[in-house]
Amino acid sequence: MEKDTTIRRIKSLHGRQNNVSENKNDSQDQCGINGCSEVKKKPEVSLYLLHEGVGVALVTVFILVLWGVVHLSLQQLVIGKSTGEFNAIRARKHLERITSVGPRPTGSPENEILTVNFLLEQIEHIKADSASGPNSVTVDVQRPTGSFSIDFLGGFTSYYDRVSNIAVRLEPKAGAQHLMLANCHFDSVANSPGASDDAVSCAVMLEVLHSLANLSTPLRHGVVFLFNGAEENVLQASHGFITQHPWAKQVRAFINLEAAGVGGKEVVFQTGPENPWLVQAYVHAAKHPFASVVGQEVFQSGVIPSDTDFRIYRDFGNIPGIDLAFIENGFLYHTKYDTSDRILTDSIQRAGDNILAVLKHLVMSEELADSSEYRHGNMVFFDLLGMVVVAYPARVGTIINYMTAMATFLYLFKKCSHPSNVGGRYIKELVYATAVVILSWLVTLLTVLIIALVVSLTGRSMFWYNDFYTCIFMYGSAATGTMVLIHTLAKNLYYGVSCVCLGELYFDVSLLLWCGALVYLTANDLCSAYVPMLMVAFPLTTKLLLVREFKLRGASVKYSVLYQLGLALPYVHFMFLIWVVFEIFTPILGRSGTEIPPDVVLATLVTLATLFLSSFFLHFIYLARSTKWLLAGLGTVFTVFLVLVLCGMFFPYTADPSGPRPKRVFLQHTTRTFHGLDGQVKSRDSGLWINSFDYTGMQHITPIIPEINDTIRTSCQEDRPFCGYPWFLPVKFLVKKNWYLPAPEVFPRSPIEFQVLSKEQTKWGTVKITFEVKGPSHMSLYLRPHQGASLSSWSFGDGVPQYHLAGEYFIFYSHGLDAPAWNFWFEIQSLVSGHKSPFLQTSCMNQNP
Repeated sequence: MEKDTTIRRIKSLHGRQNNVSENKNDSQDQCGINGCSEVKKKPEVSLYLLHEGVGVALVTVFILVLWGVVHLSLQQLVIGKSTGEFNAIRARKHLERITSVGPRPTGSPENEILTVNFLLEQIEHIKADSASGPNSVTVDVQRPTGSFSIDFLGGFTSYYDRVSNIAVRLEPKAGAQHLMLANCHFDSVANSPGASDDAVSCAVMLEVLHSLANLSTPLRHGVVFLFNGAEENVLQASHGFITQHPWAKQVRAFINLEAAGVGGKEVVFQTGPENPWLVQAYVHAAKHPFASVVGQEVFQSGVIPSDTDFRIYRDFGNIPGIDLAFIENGFLYHTKYDTSDRILTDSIQRAGDNILAVLKHLVMSEELADSSEYRHGNMVFFDLLGMVVVAYPARVGTIINYMTAMATFLYLFKKCSHPSNVGGRYIKELVYATAVVILSWLVTLLTVLIIALVVSLTGRSMFWYNDFYTCIFMYGSAATGTMVLIHTLAKNLYYGVSCVCLGELYFDVSLLLWCGALVYLTANDLCSAYVPMLMVAFPLTTKLLLVREFKLRGASVKYSVLYQLGLALPYVHFMFLIWVVFEIFTPILGRSGTEIPPDVVLATLVTLATLFLSSFFLHFIYLARSTKWLLAGLGTVFTVFLVLVLCGMFFPYTADPSGPRPKRVFLQHTTRTFHGLDGQVKSRDSGLWINSFDYTGMQHITPIIPEINDTIRTSCQEDRPFCGYPWFLPVKFLVKKNWYLPAPEVFPRSPIEFQVLSKEQTKWGTVKITFEVKGPSHMSLYLRPHQGASLSSWSFGDGVPQYHLAGEYFIFYSHGLDAPAWNFWFEIQSLVSGHKSPFLQTSCMNQNP
């Protein structure tokens, strides 16, 4: 196949006819500066190519070694010896005491009395022990009431009444004008002891308070330790503190301690906004650093359906901060398995060492006194295997990124300007090769998505939930095999040549594509651009250093090993980021609702990871003499796992104590009463309302509980607000598959008492309706005006109704102990003369056992 391109078919002669010096000259003839120049028929081209078995072995060992290094770094929770300033044993005792009372939902005696009393008792001990020291401890129990609107989960309004906050102020005895805030929450969801989320953080804060209070030197600034009792109610208690507490006006920055998993390392995943001095403080002071600006930008993009008190302090307090969270083993997040015994003492030690060191640094710093002066842009920050954090201002990162891109363009321009680039041959080949790579990406992604859809449609979705590596073997082998096959076909059918110059060409393509990503992310002011910067700078430097070795010996074992060593640092960091992505998103797919096929999402992530990791190994596909055994092996692995998956050999869930993978089902025993506009009861029923929080629905439950099957499946009743069901939060867009099993009437401990207090016509032409509600600690209120009417004002927040969801408004209510009746009002603007009152439906859910 002769083409008017820079590459022509090479036919190898049998037997070795050249000596070593001739081979070197041949290699230089085949691979000039332009990558692929006009190639003469040379004997023994294969001398410069890599044996398939050797190439596969080298790449496999490289990937496995780096993956092992990543996991080894994750297991090293405490690096070096502890300073002894933080006592993890004492903190563990606090953790066990807090979790011993069981679940602690807001409004329950466990949360409002038992836990509050324990925390106050420990704080009083600390206050007494440190009374003779240079610093003073002041305690204030706050019971705030308020409301606010937030765009979380599509947007809703939150109202809280007398929720609990314990604020502890530590400052020099002479007083402090500026305060640092440390925040944790001691409440939990109704079905979990909440050891990691967030009792361990409160235990750590107690011990940090103990250490700081007993310092022999006075602090420069003060610290407020806020133990808040209503975070799981969507950030209510933190709002009550930052908007109402008198100490809040003196807070200049904060550290928030959270969890999205159980144990392991706590990672800094949000900072700012701006205020790079906070990142610098963490980098300088943290004993065991673990931070990523990539996590910050992913989290703030809204891809992860979660939020923390960080948002409240940032948006309502206008103060900067650092957000830390445990992320490992998110399968147990918000379940009964989140117990204290699953949190290693070393996890407590590393978190305590870090928080204590960073707080101590900040309260002694000059920046805290006037943090606004140091607000000058964002920071690029990332850690290298948890040993050291690299951090620099984003503006410096922009310069570094563009310099790296410029070096790449100079490298490519030198090839384009070489005399052998007659008629733009190199440029044409670079364009063709880039098209082949992009085509291989699209075909690979499409192929794997088709496989994921087949798995989902055959009812085998989430087979990987209990054993993550099964999806790597199936989707990963399919992605790798498809990509290798496409490039093998391109090499054999399009190019019709086995030549080291092709390896050179496809290295340049990978460099060009990563450089494109670098320029794009940098131009959009994304700090995550440091990732493609690393993936350009190190391969380019390595390739330039190995030019002579490559020209002399082609794809020798020595060249291949040195080439991989040059990729080691960016690849090990990139593999760490991949681990973080899977560590966070895999558990989330088990609670992301019934509408998102999790296999499609996970297959996409696996494919993207494969494509990114393989970018600079495309080089080896074109340097290899053959890929037939690699394709055969990948095809075999994929076929075996596909058969096993379709035969149902992998069950998604397990209750194994060593590593439980529970299925999340939200079950509510409810009695529904529907009234007409005249106040008369239209219908009434009772039942078990069942929601699956993952895509598999009830298919794994029906064989065990036959009553829960598709015969009791329900659809949304569009004529009723939120389909006529008592949603705890406005997540009906995520969970559209519901089951309703008839059951006896429920008699809650605190039944709803709902009444209209007044209805009046205002002088500005609206109808104002005032209500009073008495009921349990958690209630949800929905409002949907009739067609021809609109909600113009209400008693929540700033008085302006916000976040209507397709014309429906959602108000989430909770209260602590001894809360009065809930009174509120709406003003309805009728657009049609003589229009009737709006339709209103309320429902409640009692979290108390």
